[in-house]
Amino acid sequence: MDVNSTVLDEVAKKQLLFGWLDFTLFTLMLALSTLIGIYFGFWGKEEDTPKEYLHGGKKMNTAPVAVSLMSSMLSGIMMMGIPTEMYLYGTLYWLGILSILPVGVITDFFYLPVFYELQLTSTYEYLQLRFSPRVRVMASVLSTIGLLLYMPIVTYVPALAFSQVSGLNIHIITPAILIICVFYTMLGGIKAVVWTDFLQGLVMVVSMLTTITLGVINVGGFGVVWERCRLGGRIRIFEFDPSPFVRMTFWSSTIGHSFIFIAVISVSQSMVQKFMSLPTLRSARTSLYLFLVQAVCVMSMSCFTGLLVYSKYYDCDPTKSKMISRPDQILPYYVMDIASSVPGLPGLFVAGIFSASLSTISSNLNSLGATLFEDFVRPCIKQKISDHRANVLIKCVVIVIGGLCLAFVMVVDKLGAVLQLCLRMQGVTYGAMIGLFSMGMFYPRANTKGALAGSICSLLVMGWLVFGSQKEMAEGRMRDVSLPTSVDGCGFNVTMPEQPPTMASVEEDDVFILYRLSMLYYALTGTLIVLVVGIIVSHFTEEPSPEQSKPVLFTPLVRKYIVEKKRRKTTYNNHIPETELLNKPWE
Repeated sequence: MDVNSTVLDEVAKKQLLFGWLDFTLFTLMLALSTLIGIYFGFWGKEEDTPKEYLHGGKKMNTAPVAVSLMSSMLSGIMMMGIPTEMYLYGTLYWLGILSILPVGVITDFFYLPVFYELQLTSTYEYLQLRFSPRVRVMASVLSTIGLLLYMPIVTYVPALAFSQVSGLNIHIITPAILIICVFYTMLGGIKAVVWTDFLQGLVMVVSMLTTITLGVINVGGFGVVWERCRLGGRIRIFEFDPSPFVRMTFWSSTIGHSFIFIAVISVSQSMVQKFMSLPTLRSARTSLYLFLVQAVCVMSMSCFTGLLVYSKYYDCDPTKSKMISRPDQILPYYVMDIASSVPGLPGLFVAGIFSASLSTISSNLNSLGATLFEDFVRPCIKQKISDHRANVLIKCVVIVIGGLCLAFVMVVDKLGAVLQLCLRMQGVTYGAMIGLFSMGMFYPRANTKGALAGSICSLLVMGWLVFGSQKEMAEGRMRDVSLPTSVDGCGFNVTMPEQPPTMASVEEDDVFILYRLSMLYYALTGTLIVLVVGIIVSHFTEEPSPEQSKPVLFTPLVRKYIVEKKRRKTTYNNHIPETELLNKPWE
């Protein structure tokens, strides 16, 4: 019976590959992305300056920027990882998506006004104004570490999808992805990034909607999807276990995601840079809320797709039946399975996965290029350099980053499921970044020593925690136990592997307790470390200088308190406009 299973496996793989029309549509999308970069690199720019390259001359339009924000955030990791999460673990992850709405409001009221009013090239310039150049460099190091851990995973995901449907080796595909991304990002700057994101976002949404429609028809309607998922235990909502060591609960999904989204939306260089490309604060806010609505809708579609996949394979798991080699391949396999009768649709969908990843990679390449140039390259150049030379140097930095990502992506193949891996890697730096900016904007007494002590402690503790837990998982001493799947309806016998030890038995015997902390609490934990250590150190050391305490450096809520305190301390307050008080040092 095992021989029959192997034969069926080989037949299935041969049948579920791209046709000529799929390859044509897929290639067309990549070609259009490249042409956009060429256009903005040679004809679509008004001047050859860093401001034009990084901020589009501050003349970008609201709608394309909103779509670009959505495309950058919803990488291929989410397009492939979220359905896999739904399939293996149920709907608890979906609850966290709702956290994006309150985080958007927090961004609008507290973080965005500060960045926009200061008009900075790099968000980390804020930390230099508020604290010192040393804190800015620390933040840039954190950002660089975070993106270099994250971008190889983003690059690996579309290569994994394309390998599944084309039969090509994954290590042949990844260099092609990075070369295309580096090429159009290097040439066109933020304009190319935004407009390719706009194109790729449309492809992504159209492909998801089409797949959902076909999927619902294929299983027999929404009622069938719901019933199969309910019977299979995938509908999980009211799980209120307060333990932070449970993989996912109502609390960890909602609270944990809130801090993750603050890191991604509120203080991320790639996001803030796009807000800064808009001409007014009002247009930036409009773009933010358009992005929030899009993000909730598209991420919810991705979650529902996962339930569709389970309803299709509820009695014949493709991983156990050896149709796919790892769970992250289940979505492209599913699309090829249900949509192969519609010429070109599988190509369109995989192009959507590629689009999501390309937009994320290009945005991060652009923002990391800006960060490294402003914070590391420019300070090393003693003489003043021309705008043209600065642009050339930024493009060289982008090329170097692409090369590093290509080297690191070879390691990702050896690690676990991409969504979990991504959340763990982001946990190393997300909390430290949130803590630095939040302490600067909300706590006037915070100083340079507190910021450095808090961020260094957070980086060291979270790095130890994340890599320690990843090591335990790689060595098999700790596992995320998924919900049960079945092979009863496959139509052939499958030899099941020996079941691994349960999480409970592993926890009691070997694993250090902090390694079992839910990955969704990593950003929160890192933030608390920065705030607790930073506030304590700041309290017992010198106060920040007047220049570091200008009201304009604080969030509007704190700013009002500072301005009012200035008024009370100033005898001639009636003669000083509030705008002047905002920029005047706190005397």
